Amino acid sequence: MPVSRRLPRTAAFWSVAVLLVLMLAASGVPSPLYRVYQEQFGFSPGVLTTIFGIYSFALLASLLVVGGLSDHVGRRPVLVGAFLLEAAAMALFLFADGVGWLLAARVVQGLATGALTSTLGASLLDLQHPDRPHAAFINSASPGLGLSVGAVGAGLLVQLVPSPTDWVFGVLTVVFLLAAVGTVLLPESSPRLPGALASLSPRVHVPPVHRRAFAVALPLLVACWALGGLYASLGPSLVADVFGIDNHLVGGLLILALNGTGILGSLALRTSPPERALLVGALVFTVGVVGTLVSLFTTSAPLLFTAAVVTGFGFGAAFLGAVATITAGVAPGFRAGLLASIFVVGYLAFSLPAIAAGIAAGEVGLTRTTEVYGAVVVVLALLAVVGLLRARRAVGSLAPAERPEALAQLPG
Repeated sequence: MPVSRRLPRTAAFWSVAVLLVLMLAASGVPSPLYRVYQEQFGFSPGVLTTIFGIYSFALLASLLVVGGLSDHVGRRPVLVGAFLLEAAAMALFLFADGVGWLLAARVVQGLATGALTSTLGASLLDLQHPDRPHAAFINSASPGLGLSVGAVGAGLLVQLVPSPTDWVFGVLTVVFLLAAVGTVLLPESSPRLPGALASLSPRVHVPPVHRRAFAVALPLLVACWALGGLYASLGPSLVADVFGIDNHLVGGLLILALNGTGILGSLALRTSPPERALLVGALVFTVGVVGTLVSLFTTSAPLLFTAAVVTGFGFGAAFLGAVATITAGVAPGFRAGLLASIFVVGYLAFSLPAIAAGIAAGEVGLTRTTEVYGAVVVVLALLAVVGLLRARRAVGSLAPAERPEALAQLPG
């Protein structure tokens, strides 16, 4: 009898989780390096946020076109191709000698990340043990963990080694080539629905039974990801230009303060009913953003970092609740497509407002831009709280196990 060359289900699940964090870490690596490139190539804050934002547009295009492809052709083929594309993006960064190279590298990385985000996330849902449903937690916590590891690691290298971009992107090129090879060891977990070519038509598909839950979570998703985009693109510049701390590592630590504590928020609320995680996350997130605004008025760096920690905790709890609520009971053949829809909303909010902020910063200054940006995010979060309270009253009389499904059925 032939010996299987595939990993056992549990080992495959955790291997996919590691690959997801690794991929997201690579997406966070450029954040502390933007100012390095800005100094080398001499471009404006508007160009900086364009380089940042074009990645998100490419990622969105990938999610819209191939986000659900693995539901039809299998997870492994999509993962192998996407990891090879990710390796190509790292090589473009490695040899970059101008803005054009950086734009090309971010486009290729965005295309790869879009395919990997939905496919790895769906693989976790496929492979999780029925008695240990950790996929929603990992899908919600991995962006914060990955972005934090990438940003802080790159920030350390900027401070400690010569030619940090060569070190970072040379190593990552090799790592993703190895990831593409290692992916063939994963078991195939998708049922492979017909209609692969039709699935390539750009669209956002949320199955009807999940649309009400999606609508309830939408304002909070937008608020959280929009603030994350501001931190990832202009956070290090904010630390240097507004608070007077010209240190690349400190800029990376601000991103860690937001994204790293998102993991704590996810952990703290992982056993709570999803709608409770949504509500608690929204309220904590709002308090954190208000603290950020106060830190700008007082020019207090300690308060900025404290507020980032609080905001990140709320982000993690809210995103966990959103993913768990929206994906509750999703059929196997629709998992990648539904997760792609969640991340389409997230990355639109992650990119468009940040690009607008970069342009505005060149006109009215970074402090005023951040103040207005934060105020809009607070309004969005409070609108989400109102909607969540209405939804919670409607399902409050039900048993906890029934609530995600009941929330999905609420009338709009």
